[in-house]
Amino acid sequence: MKIFFISLGCDKNLVDSEKMIALLRDRGYEFTDDENDADVAVINSCCFVKDAKQESIDAILEVSELKKEGKLKCIVVAGCLAQRYADEIHEEIPEVDAIVGTTAFDKITEAVDEVLKGKKIDIREDIDRLANPEAERSITTEGDYEYLKIAEGCNKRCTYCIIPYVRGSFRSVPMESLLKDARELADKGVKELILVAQETTLYGVDIYGKKMLPELLHRLCEIEGFRWIRILYCYPEEITPELIQVMKEEPKICHYLDLPIQHASDHVLKSMGRRTSHDDLVRIIKTLREEIPDIALRTTLISGFPGETEEDHKELLKFVEEMRFDRLGDFTYSPEEGTPAEKFADQVEEDVKERRRNEIMELQQGIAFENAENEIGKTMDIIIEGRIPEDHVYIGRSYRDCPGVDGYVFVRDENIRGELMTGDFIKVEITGSNEYDLIGEPISD
Repeated sequence: MKIFFISLGCDKNLVDSEKMIALLRDRGYEFTDDENDADVAVINSCCFVKDAKQESIDAILEVSELKKEGKLKCIVVAGCLAQRYADEIHEEIPEVDAIVGTTAFDKITEAVDEVLKGKKIDIREDIDRLANPEAERSITTEGDYEYLKIAEGCNKRCTYCIIPYVRGSFRSVPMESLLKDARELADKGVKELILVAQETTLYGVDIYGKKMLPELLHRLCEIEGFRWIRILYCYPEEITPELIQVMKEEPKICHYLDLPIQHASDHVLKSMGRRTSHDDLVRIIKTLREEIPDIALRTTLISGFPGETEEDHKELLKFVEEMRFDRLGDFTYSPEEGTPAEKFADQVEEDVKERRRNEIMELQQGIAFENAENEIGKTMDIIIEGRIPEDHVYIGRSYRDCPGVDGYVFVRDENIRGELMTGDFIKVEITGSNEYDLIGEPISD
């Protein structure tokens, strides 16, 4: 039996997908990239925002047509959309044979076994269950980088966010399980390990009684094979001197942090249920740059949150201009069903949301281009991700570039002896910039 697997949504969802694929492969199932050749379709869905929800629904509807017209026998929907809207899926898309909730992904083989027997099945476990952390993974990235999900769920309960409703409360993965997973990834040739969770900075508080991210980082740095370790999704208020110190001490840790701050107006931050103020954010960012001068900071913002005024928007613009983030994404507010903010008064018109977002991104574009120009003349290590033979260039990333979301470094191949492979590291001098991307020339150590 052949399975066509679709993984949607975030990198945290991707980790679940890789574990499901490994479990199914161990069970003897084969995989195909051709949906017309599949017996079973498994969709690991997302519903974080409206667009992600629609993408998941569209994917389910597309494979439903295959079930009506082709070889496809069964459809399994897993992940966030399945957890949140199981009853609606059963009712409105009867072609779906199985639902597998977010905390039950380790039951995927049971689901596929049962639907192939002609049964309908719904597997949703306790929302605060931690699915088997020992499950092995099947790498689906190019292999030079991989994600390590160190915790599940969230306790912050920001007023706009559905994560606690589909992923449960915050719970850390035991450290020994993470180290085992990391060693296996290193043995498979992974060079860059990227730590993810809904909030990485609180790792360990629930099972060890204190923040253990610094300790986890020290132990991960001891694993041979990794060249870079990158940390994402650090809530600003949870960044500690110990975390900053380990980033300074351990050469494998990229001087890069993702800080999801969402806004800079105290009025909007309070309405969002965030735990920081404008002054807190300024202080934290200043501290990070003083302690780690070459740190690259990425953030995400929300424009058009209910009650956001033009004054709030102008304050956010000024904040972005002053903080000069290296990387920044801005999203228009999307009211999510069942969240407190959905019912807030003073919802902002869509055209106003879009205008405000566009103004933020136009400002940030200029900042990003200037930041890229400021890298000219510097030397840095880059990891090779691929090659464009017709242009005679290799594509790489620096420590400042998280895969999939940031820019690239392009290096002409004429001065490179031999052939570089994905995952190789070379030292380059930055000789130019092209908008968000850099241009480099290889240099000898």
